[in-house]
Amino acid sequence: MAAEAKPPQKLKLVISDLHLGKGRSMGGGGHNPLEEFYYGEKLVEFFNYYSSPQFKDYEIELIINGDFLDFLQVDYRGHFMTVLTEPICVEILKSIVEGHRSVFKAMKDFLSQPLREITYVVGNHDQAMLWPACRDYLNEVVGFSLRYKNIVYFFDGVHIEHGHMHEAANRLDPKRFFLKKNLAEPILNLPFGSHFCVDFVLKIKEKYPFINKIRPFSRMIRWSFWNETWMLFTSLIQLVGYLFRSVFVQDPRRQMSFKKLLSIFLESTIFPDLESSAQSVLQDDRVHTVIFGHSHVYKYRQWGQEKEYFNTGTWTELTSLDIVSLGKITKLTYVSIDYPETGSRPRGKLKEWKGFHRIDEDVAVS
Repeated sequence: MAAEAKPPQKLKLVISDLHLGKGRSMGGGGHNPLEEFYYGEKLVEFFNYYSSPQFKDYEIELIINGDFLDFLQVDYRGHFMTVLTEPICVEILKSIVEGHRSVFKAMKDFLSQPLREITYVVGNHDQAMLWPACRDYLNEVVGFSLRYKNIVYFFDGVHIEHGHMHEAANRLDPKRFFLKKNLAEPILNLPFGSHFCVDFVLKIKEKYPFINKIRPFSRMIRWSFWNETWMLFTSLIQLVGYLFRSVFVQDPRRQMSFKKLLSIFLESTIFPDLESSAQSVLQDDRVHTVIFGHSHVYKYRQWGQEKEYFNTGTWTELTSLDIVSLGKITKLTYVSIDYPETGSRPRGKLKEWKGFHRIDEDVAVS
């Protein structure tokens, strides 16, 4: 009697916050200062590795947990947009694909292998992936249909979401992803944080491109007081003007009341990171593992024997002002979810991708 076929081993990989823009090179030559993703070759190696013969007996799902694409820092015909219609978003997506051809080819090669799939969880910088036409175009580029999740992806006791829904400034309205009233055509209902990024932060980044890459931000403010006093002073004046216009200038494309703005500042003070949000989600008896992105800071926390929180960090560069990690930090971190052959619950590991010279290693966590 023939032996029963052994079921494939299961493996899930979670990455987030790669922020692919339109590429490092400008159309006429030179460097694109708004491109934050520098590790295309490493990402191609990542896809190729998990497509290699040693994983031929594995069922592998790649979970892209938000902000894989950065629609906010890519221009549309020379302009950075907060009025994002479906056709505009498709054109921006095409420019991102053009800037990272090798990455999307590697995604296609990954999906062409048996037992491979990709799930895309939408974040705040790639909110445009809510549009059906953007999903159709990305499916066409990679040659297969991806599974899309608007906010949360839950399976086998694992809760995955980007994390922006736990922050007032970047929280989407789940009942109204699009604005239609008094508009010629529907547009994305962007949160305050996206408007703030495009209308305020990008203008500062023209002169100080590092401004959003420093952690913790509060120490950057203190550092700027002594070292970039004029920049800090002028930025604060511009900020007051921007907030005033946000509250008192009526615009059907942007809805912001003083009450909502106040709640953003109050909540930002009360919830400085996502750890407390993870603990809240883990109160659900059905959940044993929470995986967020969004904060750009990789993290692991455990409560008891069975409750775990991971943050996948980012594949972009950061500068730390913490004394224990002073300087530039680049760790290509991701979470690997393994399914033990014993049938016990899946277990996550926080890993750092090293490339083919050194494939990966467990990240030291305290």
